[in-house]
Amino acid sequence: MDSRVIAEMILHLGHITSREAPVLGLTPAQWAALRYFARANRFSRTPSAFAAFQGTTRGTASQTIKSLEAQTYLTRMRSEADGRSARLDLTEKAKAILAHDPLEALVRAADGLSRSGRGHFASGLQLMLGEVARERGKPTFGNCASCERLEGDGCRRVGQAHYACGFMSEPLVLKELDGLCINFVQGAPLRRTGSFAGATPR
Repeated sequence: MDSRVIAEMILHLGHITSREAPVLGLTPAQWAALRYFARANRFSRTPSAFAAFQGTTRGTASQTIKSLEAQTYLTRMRSEADGRSARLDLTEKAKAILAHDPLEALVRAADGLSRSGRGHFASGLQLMLGEVARERGKPTFGNCASCERLEGDGCRRVGQAHYACGFMSEPLVLKELDGLCINFVQGAPLRRTGSFAGATPR
């Protein structure tokens, strides 16, 4: 298939799955923020990381975040490390409303693909996202499971975690491996065989 056709189809898919009118009282920008903070790992649930992911200004991102805090969809926690930076977490109210996310139509369409089809499609999109981000000088977001900075072999030893982030020098729990991260650097995907405990060493 022609590369331009692929690009146009991706763009069109984005257009028809995003609504301009508010859904359940939330604008498309607010829905995008809730999705981001639902998927981002603890290192990336910050206003600046969200702005980078959306490709928008910090001021615009801040306004969206403040509106969600005012509606009690997000809660802000100050960093214990420096007291200046903040981490944003979804409230239970936000987790409940995400079940009605207008993006669910696209999720169902993706579910219709075969498991191998989803894998190939996701890999291709990740490569495309990385290329466009590099060309435009933007950070490339991805997850720990395919990041070259992931350390560990999946085996738990006394006093050690299964995995760790080599960039942040922080241990990672298994459920964090699929979270979006602003510190992502493309590496070989982590092989998973039923459970992380049986993962192939990186």
